[in-house]
Amino acid sequence: MPAPADYRYDLPPDLIAQHPAPTRDGSRLLHVRGDGGLDDLAFPDLVDLVPRDAVIVANDTRVIPARVLGTKATGGNVELLFLEPEPDGTWRCLARARRPLRAGQLVTVGEHAVEIRSERAGDGSVTVRTPIDTLAFLDRYGRVPLPRYVERAPDAADAERYQTMFAREPGAVAAPTAGLHMTPAIADRLRARGCELATLTLHVGWGTFAPIRADDLRDHRMHRERFAIPARTLELVASGRPVVAIGTTTLRALEAHAAGDRDGTELFVYPGSGHAFRVVTHLVTNFHLPESTLLMLVCAFAGTERALAAYRHAVAQRYRFYSYGDAMLVHRC
Repeated sequence: MPAPADYRYDLPPDLIAQHPAPTRDGSRLLHVRGDGGLDDLAFPDLVDLVPRDAVIVANDTRVIPARVLGTKATGGNVELLFLEPEPDGTWRCLARARRPLRAGQLVTVGEHAVEIRSERAGDGSVTVRTPIDTLAFLDRYGRVPLPRYVERAPDAADAERYQTMFAREPGAVAAPTAGLHMTPAIADRLRARGCELATLTLHVGWGTFAPIRADDLRDHRMHRERFAIPARTLELVASGRPVVAIGTTTLRALEAHAAGDRDGTELFVYPGSGHAFRVVTHLVTNFHLPESTLLMLVCAFAGTERALAAYRHAVAQRYRFYSYGDAMLVHRC
């Protein structure tokens, strides 16, 4: 039985990065070679490690300031995490309050009131309606939705450093973190070597951080994430050139599209899931949480033993982990 515990590793808490590196390209890069060897490098060394004719694909989603603080009529505090729009113009949110919110309640945020439009769903979410355009509302009142394991309040630097250089399309509640290391200078060096850069959009949803509660991985269902891939990107990845995915979100979108999905996916890839990688040949990714779906995806792509050995090495060499941490380059097994 494939189980979450198969993807457990020991991580000292002090290796969880609480701040980004001083510069975007100042992180480390662990190169997991095809033969299983490991090289401790700096992120700019990526340029010399990818094939000269590679297609480099990155996720251009933009993180919205999705975390909003407000109060109920009783004075109780409410925290809303805006997840995604619903077809009727409402937004689905995760809500934290001392007592569950009910349909019809109002949450005061600044000079506006947000209306709770639904009872709590099975996943803990509610739908809300904002009195003005929701993205404009979030730009005015929202905060950067740093992951819970970043144990500090967002500061002014996060508004810029928790976005990638590719960020264009607003809609994500978490950054596609492998892209946080990329800089225009690195992109120019890749182009000078004959690589071509392309983008797609996958809006990273809250399911990225949702724990697996099933004992058997076959019983876990992924939260659906929306994506769109431009025609030019599809042409490039179909050209037969090597494809380097900047991040697991990029990989998921490309592989989901190849599997028949067109605008959203619940694709869950883990060793033994039966997924055959059709597109991506190289993956740049950060270090992920133990027992997470993202770690399982990396294990399926690179081989479980090779990937977990790389994680043990990264812990021993004191790499920085998670969203603001260091990166690794792995090749398809």
